[in-house]
Amino acid sequence: MDKVKTIEEAIANIHDGQTIMIGGFGGNGSPHSLIEALIAKGVKDLTIICNDAGNPNFGVGRFFKEKRVKKLYASFIGANPEACEDLANGEFEVVLIPQGTLAESIRAGGAGLGGILTKTGIGTLVSEGKQKINIKGEDYLVEEAIHADVALIYAAKVDRIGNVSYHGSSRAHSPSMAMAADYVVVEAKEIVEVGEINPDNVHTQSVFINSIVLKGEQK
Repeated sequence: MDKVKTIEEAIANIHDGQTIMIGGFGGNGSPHSLIEALIAKGVKDLTIICNDAGNPNFGVGRFFKEKRVKKLYASFIGANPEACEDLANGEFEVVLIPQGTLAESIRAGGAGLGGILTKTGIGTLVSEGKQKINIKGEDYLVEEAIHADVALIYAAKVDRIGNVSYHGSSRAHSPSMAMAADYVVVEAKEIVEVGEINPDNVHTQSVFINSIVLKGEQK
């Protein structure tokens, strides 16, 4: 089934208050066209799950610039002073998660697991209020799996039914996010015909993708 759509069609069912995963790292690999389309649509009160808060007015940082974030799950926000200022002013809530824990919790969400066990955070603020399990004399934190309503990811090449190939660090978190959300939109630098991507280079299979849009397309 051909999944290529206009951006307007692809974001039609994304609305206020949803939980949205956004792939990439520090803005690299973010689906910039989709982000701009959601801002233009006026979507607000979002819970964002991503690696970081992006950079000022760039990548995920666009949502902070436009005051669209209600809650953020991320590994760090320090690269975006605007987000730091908004947090200090109480404009949104943040849940800081160690980067490896974030990655594994998203993967667990996509794999249908209830959560993961990790030593990271034991004895720190991260462990407050969380269940602990002792295995063979070692304590582990129980971190719940992470799931989302929507995932927005970016890829170098996608075929028309949704087989995805990433390039470089733009791959960060995206394969797991595509598995851990109810509705997944991929923004493609290039859309090709089925069979043009070597199966060895397919990093996310078409079964996980709902809609495909071309990078730079305007509504």
